[in-house]
Amino acid sequence: MSNPTFPMPPASADLQTTWAFLEEGVDHIMTKLQTGVSYSKKTDSLQDEDLLRYYAAEWDRYTTGANYINRLFTYLNRHWVKRERDEGRKGVYPVYTLALVQWKNNLFIPIQQRHMKLANAILRLIETQRNGDTIDQGLVKKVVDSFVSLGLDDSDPNKACLDIYKEHFETPFIDATEAYYKKESEAFLAESSVSDYLKKAEERLKEEEDRIERYLNTQTRKALISKCEHVLIREHSELMWESFQQLLDFDKDEDLQRMYALLSRIPEGLEPLRKKFEEHVKKAGQAAVSKLVGEAGANVDALDPKAYVDALLDVHKKNSETVTRSFRGEAGFVASLDKACREFVNRNAATGQSNAKSPELLAKHADLLLRKNNKMAEEGDLEGALNRVMILFKYIEDKDVFQTFYTTKLSKRLIHGVSSSDESEASMISKLKEACGFEYTNKLQRMFTDMGLSKDLTDQFKERMQQNHGDMDISFSIMVLGTNFWPLNPPSHEFVIPAEILSTYDRFQKYYQQKHSGRKLTWLWNYSKNELRTNYLNQKYILMTSAFQMAVLVQYNKNDTLSLEELHAATSIPVEHLTQILALLVKAKILINEEKDQYDLNPGQCLLYK
Repeated sequence: MSNPTFPMPPASADLQTTWAFLEEGVDHIMTKLQTGVSYSKKTDSLQDEDLLRYYAAEWDRYTTGANYINRLFTYLNRHWVKRERDEGRKGVYPVYTLALVQWKNNLFIPIQQRHMKLANAILRLIETQRNGDTIDQGLVKKVVDSFVSLGLDDSDPNKACLDIYKEHFETPFIDATEAYYKKESEAFLAESSVSDYLKKAEERLKEEEDRIERYLNTQTRKALISKCEHVLIREHSELMWESFQQLLDFDKDEDLQRMYALLSRIPEGLEPLRKKFEEHVKKAGQAAVSKLVGEAGANVDALDPKAYVDALLDVHKKNSETVTRSFRGEAGFVASLDKACREFVNRNAATGQSNAKSPELLAKHADLLLRKNNKMAEEGDLEGALNRVMILFKYIEDKDVFQTFYTTKLSKRLIHGVSSSDESEASMISKLKEACGFEYTNKLQRMFTDMGLSKDLTDQFKERMQQNHGDMDISFSIMVLGTNFWPLNPPSHEFVIPAEILSTYDRFQKYYQQKHSGRKLTWLWNYSKNELRTNYLNQKYILMTSAFQMAVLVQYNKNDTLSLEELHAATSIPVEHLTQILALLVKAKILINEEKDQYDLNPGQCLLYK
């Protein structure tokens, strides 16, 4: 097989001659078109869509031929044209670019010079579409794309240049858009509500976004959308701001969503809404508490903690949902919600000038939730109820006041064994720790530690007593609590320890001192609980008593009748306190008070409280 032969490339002079021939030929074609089957004359008689169709068809035919010729002269483009341009020669282009230059100079510019005829035809077609009619979007795209193709960068023919597109189409298009929407929006608002306008503006912005995707150059997006936002939103923002309160009052969620979406598109568009929303939430919270106080007969001390907390939470929940649903959880609205909640939680009709009322009621509510057999939380939803407590806790300004009340309530739950569960107590402490840090919950945690240590200590003491003394005289358990962690006060008066528990008392004192030398025990009789069994009635009863009540009742193991003075001498309980104890025992019909300061054991009956 013989190797194929290829023609030798032409000399440089021949290439230059070829270029001159091409340039003259293309120019001659355009001149003929103008004077013979003239584009210019043809386009004079065409208008609007007819003009665009003719222009697009001729553009397709012309660029197809130019592409074909360009491929024929690939070598010319690659070598001679490149070298000439590298040497700085002006007016030399690749063959296809040369064709575009001639089209621009001999057809495009002459048509545009006649009152922007081509661009205005496009603009009228776009206006027709905006008015609701269907247009040939492919036709518009083809003509608009030709504007882009005619943008030529003399320094780099391969570089995209949008000068022609911007000058001859984008600028008049943006101006026409502004005029169209300014007129439409003013006319629409003169006859329709703001709610309807929000829908209209939303639809128009979507249409313009779609227009960009379908037949405009993407570089137009910024200028077009910015202009639409200015005309459709900025120029009517005051009216939107004024109607915002009405939308809030009537829970117009869809309208709120639209207003947020629109105003978020302009600088500072949302700030007036945030301020109005903050004031709205604050007033709603304060109104809810005022209503509650009114229902309580203006007696703040009679307020139900649950009702108070629920009222605050209802306002928070409703408006938190509004922030999430209507304002997309935007940080500025979240901040407005938080500021408003902080205000109405700490300053309302129930708090007055006090900063302690809200933390007190919240701590009381938490206490009720964490007690056994509470009816305030649905079964299995105690954790959710505690989480809701923490929602309000976040807004409490004086968290130390809450800590004081909560610690006191916790101590009573632990001492009296009425906590719903250790897990729930630990969960609440964990939430407080997460919110305020370790130091805030240190005392609470130590209280739990003391309870565990006390149980172990009781078991160890009982085991020692069984080893040394056999069974103890009474069933006994002890809580040894750290002075620095428990909000407990010792009795304010002397107390004679009854003989029935004295031996156990002495044994534990001795045992503890041996185990912890140097420590001092302070006995908190005022917090102690006792169980007494009656042996003098036909039916046996178990009486749940305080230590002081127990001290009074055991005096009747040896006497059926005792005077106030004798009981005082036997127990050292102050007379004013002793009188209260005796009154309660008389009310329960355990004792009878038929003579002044004389108390007899009632042999007939015992009234049990249900």
